[in-house]
Amino acid sequence: MIIDLRSDTVTRPTQGMMQAIINAEVGDDVYKEDPTANKLEQRLAEMFGMDAALFFPTGSMANQAAIKMHTQPGEQLIADKWAHVYNYEGGGVSFNSGVSCKLLDGNRGMITAAQVEENINPPDFYHSPLTSLVCLENTTNKGGGACYDFSEIEKIRKVCDKHGLGFHLDGARIWNALVAQKQNPKDYGKIFDTISVCLSKGMGTPMGSVLIGKKEIMKKAMRVRKVLGGGMRQIGFMAAAGIYALDNHLERLEEDHKKALEISEMLLKQPYIKKVEPTETNIVIFYLTETVSEEKFMNDLLQKNIKISGMGQGKLRIVTHLDYTDAMHEKFLKTLNNYK
Repeated sequence: MIIDLRSDTVTRPTQGMMQAIINAEVGDDVYKEDPTANKLEQRLAEMFGMDAALFFPTGSMANQAAIKMHTQPGEQLIADKWAHVYNYEGGGVSFNSGVSCKLLDGNRGMITAAQVEENINPPDFYHSPLTSLVCLENTTNKGGGACYDFSEIEKIRKVCDKHGLGFHLDGARIWNALVAQKQNPKDYGKIFDTISVCLSKGMGTPMGSVLIGKKEIMKKAMRVRKVLGGGMRQIGFMAAAGIYALDNHLERLEEDHKKALEISEMLLKQPYIKKVEPTETNIVIFYLTETVSEEKFMNDLLQKNIKISGMGQGKLRIVTHLDYTDAMHEKFLKTLNNYK
């Protein structure tokens, strides 16, 4: 039994999802003739109360397309220093859009309206890049699955409106935030110009993200996706997996959150643990004491067929997910409690 807690991307389709994939009605999506892809896009647009949606192969591509749609070369976006769009998308902000990032020192990957206001470059000062976009991430990856206070998001929207800035949400794990905070996705649709949602993390599909947005900006989405190489054909098979996930895997995210919290509580009791970040959703971030080698700790777990992630600078990560069973959970908790 291999217990893989490196990420919620390691899941495999359930039997029900495989049946939905096999039975999907498909067509050529480049011609917008894939009925299942169209159905998924329409469903998500309606779910978030937005005008349009478009399927992308990856979350990184969906984010990069949104940035391209919001900006012009030489401009600048504002994001937290831990933002996925800056740290984990291969430098795509500069490569694809010719845009720079002004990185803010937020709290666990979350920035405030006051910080955004302070860091907007004066539009008439041509020596600095023109600020044109604010990117948030909810939940935050490097921040340990932290959820924004929605009232702060509303305040940031007001700052964006005041200064004429675009507002994009990297919602790779927005499903976790919605479930944990019992929120309505339509509230997000009222606030953001564009939102990317991932189906291959907590929702457990093999691939796929969807970019959702307002009509005016989404007019550019098909062209930008094509330029980035994301035009695909019979993607209804993967769209069917997404529809199945929305029907069957959304509410069960509570189970992942519960297990993550139990892991966090177990770690807090251990003498070899220096610090555990607050655990709100399905990600646990923790640090070992100086007397315990990170490499040895991870290797010791690996000897017991347990995989976790090292994020550098002493930061270790555990992510619970659909394929992490109760039996695995019991074994992992026991392993942590007995570690010497």
